[in-house]
Amino acid sequence: MNSQPHVVRFNDVSATYRELKAEIEAAIAEVLRRGDFIGGRALGEFEADFARYCGAAHCVGVANGTCALHVALEALGIGPGDEVITSPMTFIATAEAITHTGAKVVFADIDAETWNLDPKAVAAAITPRTRAVIFVHLHGNPSGLLEVAELCQKAHLALIEDCAQAHGAQVEKNGERQHVGTFGALGCFSFFPAKNLGAFGDAGAVVTSDAALAATVRQLVNHGREDKYRHLRIGYNYRLDTMQAAILRAKLPALDSHVEQRNRLCDFYEAQLSTLDVRFQRMTVAGRHGRHLFAICHPARDALQQHLRSCHIETGIHYPIPLHLQPAYAHLGLPEGTFPIAEELARTTLSLPLYAQLPLSDVERVCDAIEEFVQRI
Repeated sequence: MNSQPHVVRFNDVSATYRELKAEIEAAIAEVLRRGDFIGGRALGEFEADFARYCGAAHCVGVANGTCALHVALEALGIGPGDEVITSPMTFIATAEAITHTGAKVVFADIDAETWNLDPKAVAAAITPRTRAVIFVHLHGNPSGLLEVAELCQKAHLALIEDCAQAHGAQVEKNGERQHVGTFGALGCFSFFPAKNLGAFGDAGAVVTSDAALAATVRQLVNHGREDKYRHLRIGYNYRLDTMQAAILRAKLPALDSHVEQRNRLCDFYEAQLSTLDVRFQRMTVAGRHGRHLFAICHPARDALQQHLRSCHIETGIHYPIPLHLQPAYAHLGLPEGTFPIAEELARTTLSLPLYAQLPLSDVERVCDAIEEFVQRI
């Protein structure tokens, strides 16, 4: 009987559950025992733990990363007539959050090496209506953050960090490492199951060290209320449920070791592929890359992906259409060629298998298959 070929998984979202099965199941059982499914004890415990982990004074759990960005913008009072600058090379949630406030999305091109916002492009995009910049740590890379933070400070703009892919990323400042999410007014996280720290469904959080902003965010995510029947503002039902908070709290102690293992695997990828005709995302700041994704660029990306598929290797593309070319943002009138670096990345980038528990033998197999393809064409 022929056995099925071994498939190299792009991501195995159940791997951390298998590793931390006892801790996770105990956390779930405790929520079930207490029955405090909304606003329960585990929510407050996770918020305290995650704030401490990030080095922020406050954390507010929210329903998902998109909600986190939306309420962060609203807490800053951003709305119609305002402009917010961000990257076109990100998931649409970053721009959607801006649009939902009534503000205008203003895209700026990315840096060819880091794939994050180019500080010079951000500076050129500022107008009298600009109120904020959302800095996206693409794939977990914090490069460019310090420059954009300095630019925002000088221009009196709010900085929001989109940390949806950057759990565990750090930047060295004044000789010490500081977690992303704490360099601007607010940091926004997604805990989508595939993230470095993933829930068992949708989940997110906002971190800040500004007590007034934290209080506003907390009101916004829970119907704008101060207590059960006193509503201070029009809010939303954006709450993080207790079960997801309990799961995240059980997984949080392993986050640093998982991020370190992701970095080791990516270092191996780069060492094995460095002599081939492929490009990598570069980290240009001292600290730690979050390594949510490991992507390479190759001009024959689609053919390479097909070759890897034929070798039973799963891959992904992040992101094939930059946001300014999405039909949803056609009204901005930004044709192809407006942001050439982002567009080139969209045409050539391919994300390779990566998760903390990925066997090194699988990484070797991916590298061998890529080398075979590159040498053949």
